[in-house]
Amino acid sequence: MLEKVRYEGAYPTHERAEEAVRLVLSGLGRQLTGDERVDLAARLPLEAARVLAAQVPDAQPLTGWAFVKDLAARSGASLATTRWDTGAVFAAVAAYAGPDLTARILHQLPAGHALLFGRPELTQAA
Repeated sequence: MLEKVRYEGAYPTHERAEEAVRLVLSGLGRQLTGDERVDLAARLPLEAARVLAAQVPDAQPLTGWAFVKDLAARSGASLATTRWDTGAVFAAVAAYAGPDLTARILHQLPAGHALLFGRPELTQAA
């Protein structure tokens, strides 16, 4: 997983990719609940699954933009860097999850997460 993230994010070192993975998976672990959380943890490599599962889900999930802002505040990184990290890690997560589980995860999360996963944000007309 780290090599995929390192490639997707064009990180210069293994350590920088690992920082991004830990930050983003911790954040995702605070967002996901139920079967989607369990199913994703089962598909991720063991260490990544541990990072995800070690988090207590928040009572109220964040929108995609609020998710990025929260991670930036926790890490001290810029919003642009955090958005980049999120996209790189979510690309790897989607590869491990597969299209069906990724769709279920996106259905559970508030608006804005599809774009972070590199997918269009589809909304229904009112």
